Amino acid sequence: MMPGPFIVGIDLGTTHCALASIQPALGLSAPLEDFPVPQLVRPSEVDVRALLPSTLYMPAGPEFAEGSLALPWDGAGPFVVGELARWQGSRVPGRLVASAKSWLCHPGVDRQAAILPWGAPEDVQKISPVEASGQILRHLVQAWDAAHPDAPLAEQELILTVPASFDEAARALTVTAAKSAGLTAFSLLEEPQAAFYDFTARHRKDLAQVLDGHRLILVVDVGGGTTDFTLVHAGVSPEGPVLRRLAVGEHLMLGGDNMDAALAHLLEQRTADEGRRLGVTHWSQLVQAVRTAKEALLGEAPPESQGVSFALGGSRLVGGTFSARLSREDAERTVIDGFFPAVTREEGLARGPRAALRELGLPYASDPAITRHLVAFLQAHREAGFCALGQPSSGTSLPRPDALLLNGGVFNSPQLSARLVDVLSALWPKSAPVALLAHGSLDRAVARGAAYSGFVRRGMGRRIGGGTPRAYYVGLEGEGHQRSALCLVPRGFEEGQHFSLEDRPFRLMLGQPVQFPFYSTTSDRLDTTGAIVPVDDQLKPLPPIHALLQGQSDKAREVLVHLEGALTEIGTLELYCVSQAGDERWRLEFELRGIAHAEVLRVTESMPERFFEAREDIDRVFGNKPMAMGPKDVKQLIRGLEKTLGPRESWRLPTLRELWGALFAGAGKRRRSADHERVFFQLAGFTLRPGFGYPLDAWRAEQTFTLFKELVQFHAEKPSWVELWVMWRRVAGGLSETAQGELFAYLKPHLLRRLEPDPARVHPKLKGIVPEGLDEMVRTAASLEHVAVVEKTLLGGWIVERLRTLPSGGGPWGWSLGRLGARAPAYGSSHRVVPVQTAQDWIRFLLQRGLARVDGAPFAVAQLARRTGDRARDVDEPTRAAVVDALTRAKAPPSFIQMVQEIKDLDASDEARVLGDTLPAGLKLE
Repeated sequence: MMPGPFIVGIDLGTTHCALASIQPALGLSAPLEDFPVPQLVRPSEVDVRALLPSTLYMPAGPEFAEGSLALPWDGAGPFVVGELARWQGSRVPGRLVASAKSWLCHPGVDRQAAILPWGAPEDVQKISPVEASGQILRHLVQAWDAAHPDAPLAEQELILTVPASFDEAARALTVTAAKSAGLTAFSLLEEPQAAFYDFTARHRKDLAQVLDGHRLILVVDVGGGTTDFTLVHAGVSPEGPVLRRLAVGEHLMLGGDNMDAALAHLLEQRTADEGRRLGVTHWSQLVQAVRTAKEALLGEAPPESQGVSFALGGSRLVGGTFSARLSREDAERTVIDGFFPAVTREEGLARGPRAALRELGLPYASDPAITRHLVAFLQAHREAGFCALGQPSSGTSLPRPDALLLNGGVFNSPQLSARLVDVLSALWPKSAPVALLAHGSLDRAVARGAAYSGFVRRGMGRRIGGGTPRAYYVGLEGEGHQRSALCLVPRGFEEGQHFSLEDRPFRLMLGQPVQFPFYSTTSDRLDTTGAIVPVDDQLKPLPPIHALLQGQSDKAREVLVHLEGALTEIGTLELYCVSQAGDERWRLEFELRGIAHAEVLRVTESMPERFFEAREDIDRVFGNKPMAMGPKDVKQLIRGLEKTLGPRESWRLPTLRELWGALFAGAGKRRRSADHERVFFQLAGFTLRPGFGYPLDAWRAEQTFTLFKELVQFHAEKPSWVELWVMWRRVAGGLSETAQGELFAYLKPHLLRRLEPDPARVHPKLKGIVPEGLDEMVRTAASLEHVAVVEKTLLGGWIVERLRTLPSGGGPWGWSLGRLGARAPAYGSSHRVVPVQTAQDWIRFLLQRGLARVDGAPFAVAQLARRTGDRARDVDEPTRAAVVDALTRAKAPPSFIQMVQEIKDLDASDEARVLGDTLPAGLKLE
């Protein structure tokens, strides 16, 4: 189908969205036209605005009069989008979805789960980041279609922009959101590149003159949620400038949202002596108010007064109201000095407290100084920069950009623009200030440039070359601890270009999930397609790629394949396994769920020298042919494996998983005796712990869970039950949400009967076998982080009531309560932590009971009060102070106190405490 008469650029921004178009039929002088977006600005009031705020509001029942949310093209939808959403969200906290785009690249949550508004009350309807982005795009589609009934948006040539630092998963999720809005054919373009295209569009006739003397151009794009750096080389030719993008920065979640949070945090601290710590919903309201005040104080026309006063109200707000005054000095000191400080060429990134940056629930950069990140970017791309300038590099020198192009709403402030120019120029004090290229509109440049890029593709302008800014690699087997990777797509690979690695075949098992470690880099590497390179710090782990290969023949067990793929026209990687015979091909899919532990994936290492002896030991006990042996031989299996392989705690992930494979092959033989069954559960849990961290672990956990319904054969033997529950606790991190739900559903009624604190309350007798091992049943249930919050809260309540009736607190109670209420999950999504008030209630109970009187209580309260920087999860300051005081008096390890006071990763010993087990060598949770 031929595209329609328009080329349309869509800027799906963190704070605002914009549309622009151009009609190629009008020729080289065709103008770029902005599309003002009709939207509700107040109930029953539709207006046309230059931008569409990237906000959604979740109405509460009869909150709006019937018909007051109708739009010109249809009736009222389930969500309010745009200006009215922003306005109403500032008045009614807790129902506003903002910064959905930032959540698309948050690996610590399930980005396709209904988690927004983050931290909202349970009665508020929630929506996923993908769906929220899709709803915003759907509004743009409907608005355009209403204005252009003969040229629907989906039938035009479309270019949708994304941050340059978006990884493959975030790009793929953006594609999913766009398709949910009815957009099936479009290209992706990086926002800084779009901004530069807008610059070239405004200088179609004099680009050579404007860029005369400017060989290296730095584009700095600071939006609401991300900061992107891009280097563009402007070469010289008789036909005019030859433009080529040299480099883009790594993903940097840092922008205007962080500035707003820092200012809000400042105002809140001033009322700390009155105990006015805002809840997450009113905090969001404060941030919205501060944003408006900041824009006024640092904008193009600052008010004559030296400050802006505002007040928040609401029946559930502490004290009823919150009044504050933000001075111009506050804004300048916090934003200008905090985010754009003076730096040196040798300066590294700062590591320190980052609570104010993480208040919004997102994993923002730990160093707020955009200028320090800029220096790090120039350091990382020294060689490419100097090469473009035609200069040699030496020592600590940095390539000096000839010109700077700014983009993003943050730079609507002349003060911030001037500050960045001054700081950048000061890096080369003997040179003239870096030239600042003029922009047309910081808010609409990206949409305009996106539309113009489509115009350029048709041969009517200067194209920016350079191909993909990042290279992609897949992990390979290595010798010993050496990891290596195969380069699939090198930097500079052009969109639409294909590759085939027929000369590097490998064998894959059919009928089993296949998972590959996957990496990318934006560094100045010169690797080529098919090159094998060591995995170093430059290669950044991404969520894995995986597939389930089913052959055409049911008899085929394995296949010889190679990798083929392409960088698609929308800028995403398409990857296939292709049989060497060429008659079968399988698409490899990216893991798009939030997996916080993606970075701990490991490639296969070589086995220990005596591994095959160990496998034979397992086969003698669990093999198909029973061997002559007594009970002692079965009981001594694990000790024998240690004699062969060394102490079990030294067994590395590859060894553990291969031992699991040998053991699971004889799973059916665990019924030979009670000792067989007990040892099987003990060894299976140990070799598969913690259920993730190695390719194919999800499949291993799934296979192991097929044993669940059989429970135990020797149900009169308590040791078998105990080891069964220990196994499920150990591998819980690898179980799916469905599997964890089944496991919890089985445990729940049995736990209710045994944990019932009221002896007068009698529960009906359960049918079937009665499981043993209450302590381990409780620990297992507490380890299931994927189960619903209401179930965790229920179990925690039972534990608290049980502890009230016990003369001593020995047993699993303290550890389990800490695990159920932990502020930072070990492996699960952050949206499934119990409410803050629940965690505080459990802390209060443990402190009143006394930390010395409950086993594991010190670590439990440390987990319950652990600082994450997320206001929706963190306990209040009085509770935190009480925990620190109690831990200090109990002489708890310093790491316990530190995790309550600071945002920090767990050390190895604390990781082991969280899981109730040591982790395999080389594996970290975070």
